[in-house]
Amino acid sequence: MATCDNVDIPKVVLEPTEQLPPLPRFKSENTRRQVFTHRSFYGRPNHIFEDHPDDPAPDNEKLEHLGDAVIAIVVTTLMIEMFPNLRVGPSTKIRALVVNNATLADIAVKYNLPNDLRLHPAQAVALKASPNVQGNSSYVGGLYQDQGLQVVQDWLKELFRPYAMSAYRILRTQHGLPAEFSPPPSLREHLDEQEYSPQARSPFGYVNRDMTMTTIGHLALFNQHIQKSNQPVEWIYATSSPDVDPSAQGDVQLLRPEMMKGMKATTIWSVKAMVNGKCLGQGKGGTKKLARNEAAKLGLESLGVHV
Repeated sequence: MATCDNVDIPKVVLEPTEQLPPLPRFKSENTRRQVFTHRSFYGRPNHIFEDHPDDPAPDNEKLEHLGDAVIAIVVTTLMIEMFPNLRVGPSTKIRALVVNNATLADIAVKYNLPNDLRLHPAQAVALKASPNVQGNSSYVGGLYQDQGLQVVQDWLKELFRPYAMSAYRILRTQHGLPAEFSPPPSLREHLDEQEYSPQARSPFGYVNRDMTMTTIGHLALFNQHIQKSNQPVEWIYATSSPDVDPSAQGDVQLLRPEMMKGMKATTIWSVKAMVNGKCLGQGKGGTKKLARNEAAKLGLESLGVHV
């Protein structure tokens, strides 16, 4: 399967303690046979525009094409249900992290699906070891064709939910946020009803006040104190591609640090607030402004100003 978003990223790996949901079985033996038939088995040429009506291709390529589309819509729907306030940009990155060849290959191996593949004998060893072959989504396409969307959706949502949660936490850390979402106290009593108080909303949707109004106030106050003392402040920036904290536990660590290599991750900005050659505070964030805000908060503490 090609990734939904054509992004070259590593897989999200479930810990051995995680159990996969039961694998749905086919009602039609013909569909099952086609799902496990690789195009190499019959050795048909692949440059043909269209099969003859009396001789359709018996391999699983069409079911894989169908499976790709089904997985995309089910995972996207799942993410909307799990993270209703997530913006499209981060959502796209999370989906790409969850739905890629490496992840699907890992799942297929755990289900022992590659063992049933029918391959050309001369290519069997190499093909069975290929993530592109292992991660073939034809099983999903065949199940959709065999039993409809509801069966596929029930299975895939249960299957991908822990992967999506792990990827969500990873993306939060990359944006300079805590791995766990913690709503403002004024909103917690309303979360069960999925309602937010008017004070917590802006024309741009839900706002994490701890990351905006408070820290922006810190920055303005910090600048005021520096200006009063007639001392220039220098902001020194640096960027990094974040790794997952090695000390993290549970789902946050499902994507191991060594697997982050090559990942097109969100850049994290770090900044130091330098006054007369002394660092008064430093911070990190998904943007320069967020990083500067965090540094200003610590800068105020260095100045003895407690807010």
